[in-house]
Amino acid sequence: MQTPPAPAQANRPKLLVNLGAGPKDQAWLPRMFRDWRQLRVDVDPAVAPDLLADLTDLSSIESGSVDAVWTSHTLEHLFAHQVSQAIGEAHRILKDDGFLCLVVPDLQAIAEYMVSDRLHEVVYDSPAGPVIAHDMIFGFGPYLAQGMFKMAHHCGFTPALLLQRLQQVPFAEIVMRRRPNQELAAIARKRPPSNDAEREALIAALEL
Repeated sequence: MQTPPAPAQANRPKLLVNLGAGPKDQAWLPRMFRDWRQLRVDVDPAVAPDLLADLTDLSSIESGSVDAVWTSHTLEHLFAHQVSQAIGEAHRILKDDGFLCLVVPDLQAIAEYMVSDRLHEVVYDSPAGPVIAHDMIFGFGPYLAQGMFKMAHHCGFTPALLLQRLQQVPFAEIVMRRRPNQELAAIARKRPPSNDAEREALIAALEL
């Protein structure tokens, strides 16, 4: 018979790992994570992360110890061959009922800016400033101009390619949505939801 968790442990807030968290004052998270504990992970010591680590090596985090992993506009900073490794690490640290939620630029949508000669146009305003279509392909220009070369993009995603990368890891269910601002979002779960209502509730809670 399994021993129930101690009350203090049972009532402890869920744990979110925010990969590529960036500066604390510029981070956006869905409201559902408001009361969760957050472990901020980043490769840049200047943003003062809780854990200084590369996305492809989360060995400091115990396997099966995390309720959710969030990563927004981060995977495109990796080289293509590193993406599956990073997703695999996210899968490893998740609990059996955990999920990964990721957001990346939608290069299929951005291609429309390219073919109509509008790479200079603003796609959306971010806390760091206006983001133009060129930034979404190659990396945020103002940061690169400051010598922050880790902000350059080394790969990109269309819906089919992102799905392919996620399917290389043994997630039980993958749901993908297009978001405003020419973004792709995906939720990958280690085990499927019990019903459609549970799935839709999570999508709504993540504001996707």
